[in-house]
Amino acid sequence: MPAPLTAPQKKVEAAWIDYNGHMNMAYYNLVFDNCVDHIYDELGVGVEYVQTQGGSCFTLEVHVNYLQELSLDDPIRVTFQLLDWDAKRLHFFQSMYHATKGYLAATSEQLAMHVDMESRRSAAFPDEIQMKLEKLMLEHAGLDRPKQVGRSIGIPRKNQ
Repeated sequence: MPAPLTAPQKKVEAAWIDYNGHMNMAYYNLVFDNCVDHIYDELGVGVEYVQTQGGSCFTLEVHVNYLQELSLDDPIRVTFQLLDWDAKRLHFFQSMYHATKGYLAATSEQLAMHVDMESRRSAAFPDEIQMKLEKLMLEHAGLDRPKQVGRSIGIPRKNQ
């Protein structure tokens, strides 16, 4: 798997445009979620895994940064970078680019938990998935850490 991973390219659809004339914030999340589904399929924890192995990954937390507008019919490219993982969790970062102009439009930092679908409780990834994650982490270890990683939300206050 190349580093970072890239999801199939998409185009901004008419239904995604809001009254401000740009892609609505909800659809950024949809595109990021579609990318995650693609990556989960590649890692072996996607839809087939849920149906046959009884496990899945649930999102615990998401931080999205909207950096530059996307408009109708703009081509979108989304990359996926594994930042960290353990036996039950994934910490990853996605970057959404205008596919032809190359600018960074948005980022999404996420934490996900592996879940046993029968008990609906957290569970360790199977050994074969952990081996894939270990390999992917080694491939992504040399990537620069995006500056948006670990940001918190709030209004900075000067000394009062």
